Amino acid sequence: MHKQDIDRGREFDFGRVSGSYARYRDIYPASLYDKLRAMGIGKPGQLILDLGSGTGVLPRHLYTQGVRFTVTDISPEQIAVAKSLAAAGGMDMSFCVCSAEDTGFADGSFDIVTAVQCFRYFDTARAVPEIARVLDRGGRFCRIDMEWLPHEDKVAALTERLVLRYNPQWTGGGFSGFRYRWPDWAEDRFELETVHCWREEIPFTPEAWRGRIRPAAG
Repeated sequence: MHKQDIDRGREFDFGRVSGSYARYRDIYPASLYDKLRAMGIGKPGQLILDLGSGTGVLPRHLYTQGVRFTVTDISPEQIAVAKSLAAAGGMDMSFCVCSAEDTGFADGSFDIVTAVQCFRYFDTARAVPEIARVLDRGGRFCRIDMEWLPHEDKVAALTERLVLRYNPQWTGGGFSGFRYRWPDWAEDRFELETVHCWREEIPFTPEAWRGRIRPAAG
């Protein structure tokens, strides 16, 4: 996988680090899942397509009896791990290796499409029409991102300096805060329902932080 506006086009493959992903990247706070449930995402009977799911973190945390998740990723290795983790938890989900730009699902197949920490890797010119196509009438698309704050946290700042020492092409650092604007890709396809942005302290042990960083694209 590569994209010109990410690391200046340098290729990366999350499938190579699926083991570390499974062990160290289940890091989203409980408040995220609480907010999604409050918004009606994760209710029994819903058909939910999770794009770029990696090892299936979001589906596992939102899974309740009756929710019908379809877990997708471009990486066969990631999907293999997602299947294993879901099976270990007794969770009945569907899995598919496919890209966000070409899912292969029928029109109007899903009530909700989610994309967690992955939308930046999509070709929006192709992925957005695909998302709109597979959503049922009145369906909803939910984009989720979580960022560390290097200008406020010393460990995050030092980590970015370390990454850049070995990978000067990395473009994922320097996040300074969230400024929302209605994106061009959403014009004529979506109506804004809600935007949520909040800060939360998330503790890491040294081992867990190293594990968080090792499978990162940078």
